[in-house]
Amino acid sequence: MGELMGMVFSRISTIFTGVSRGGGWETEWSAVPSFSANVQFLNFYALDEPDMNLIWLDDFLALAATGNFSRAADERHSSQPAFSRRIRALEEWIGADLFDRSTQPATLTEVGEWFAGVAQELAARVARVPGDARRVAEASSVTLRIACTHALSMTFLPRWIRSLESSITLGPVQLMSDVLQRCESLMLQSKVQFVLSHAHPDAHGALDADPYRSARIGEDMLIAVSAPNGSGEPLHQLSRKGASAVPLLLYSDESGLGRIMRAVVSRRLESQAVQPVFTAHLASVLRTMALDGRGIAWLPRTLVEEDTGQGRLVAAASSEWAVPLEIRLYRDSELLGKAANEFWSAAIRK
Repeated sequence: MGELMGMVFSRISTIFTGVSRGGGWETEWSAVPSFSANVQFLNFYALDEPDMNLIWLDDFLALAATGNFSRAADERHSSQPAFSRRIRALEEWIGADLFDRSTQPATLTEVGEWFAGVAQELAARVARVPGDARRVAEASSVTLRIACTHALSMTFLPRWIRSLESSITLGPVQLMSDVLQRCESLMLQSKVQFVLSHAHPDAHGALDADPYRSARIGEDMLIAVSAPNGSGEPLHQLSRKGASAVPLLLYSDESGLGRIMRAVVSRRLESQAVQPVFTAHLASVLRTMALDGRGIAWLPRTLVEEDTGQGRLVAAASSEWAVPLEIRLYRDSELLGKAANEFWSAAIRK
C-alpha cells in the first residue's frame, strides 16, 4: 500500500490489472505517464482488501507438504513466481507469515502450523459440498439412484424390484450398471443412494466400513463350470490326475467377483495344475468364453442356471470348490430422503 501511495503522490497513474493464470488470479502493476489523477478514487481501491481465494488453500497445502517452492509450484502446474505471489497474498490476507523462508526447505511458522489444520478442514469441507448439496436435493426427490454390478443387474435385480413393488410404490429408478470398483466410487462420491453387489465375509470393500451400512437381501454361489465334451462330461476339469494344465477364465482386479475369488479360491488353486488364459471384468464375458470351451470359469449360479439346466455348461469341480455368496444392499448412514428411506425399509423387511 505504501508503494501505491508513493506512486500516487509522485503523480504516476497506476493501472491494476487482474490476470488469470493456471486457474488463479495474479496481479500486475504497470505505470503510464502521469496525469491528473483522482487520489481519493485510487485510495479507495488501495484500502479494499482482496477476498480469500480457495486456490490459495491448495497452494498452501502443497508447499506445507514439500517445503520447496519450485516443487510445489510444479505440482500446482504454476510458474514459481506466480506461485510465490499467491502464497504471499495468502499471508497478507492472514496477516502473518506462514512459512519461515530462512530455512531450506521452508518450514511452517507457529501460525502456519495452526493454519495447516484450518486449511485441511476447509479443503475437506469444500470437497463435500457437491455431495451435501445432492443430499439436500434428494430429501424431496422421488427418483432412486442405484449402482449395481453387471451380473446382478441381469439376473437378481429385476426380480427383486418386482417383489418390492408388492409392498411399496416405487417412483423412477435410475440404474447404473458397472463393475464393483466403479459402483463403490459412485457411492463414495454420493452420486448414488444404493449399491447392490455380491459380497463375502473374507473379501472386504470400500463400503464395508463406516459410514456405510448394508443389509443381506439374497444369496448366490460361485460355481466352477466348463463346456461339456461330446459325452456330456466337462471339457475342462480340476483335479484330473495326469491331465495337462487346466485353462482358467479369471476376473480382473476391478471386478467384485474377482476380489472374492482372490480372497477365497486363489491360494487353493496354487496346488492345482492350472493356467490362466483369459481375464475380463464381467461375468457375462467369462460365461461366453466358457460356453465356447475356452476354460473353467467361476460364475454366479443365478447367471448360469439356464445354461446348467440345459447342459450347455456342466460342473468342472467338486462342490468343495463352490463359494457361497451374499447379495448385499449398501447405503450411506446419513438420511437419504423419504423415497430412499421407504425403499431401504422395504428392502430389509423382505
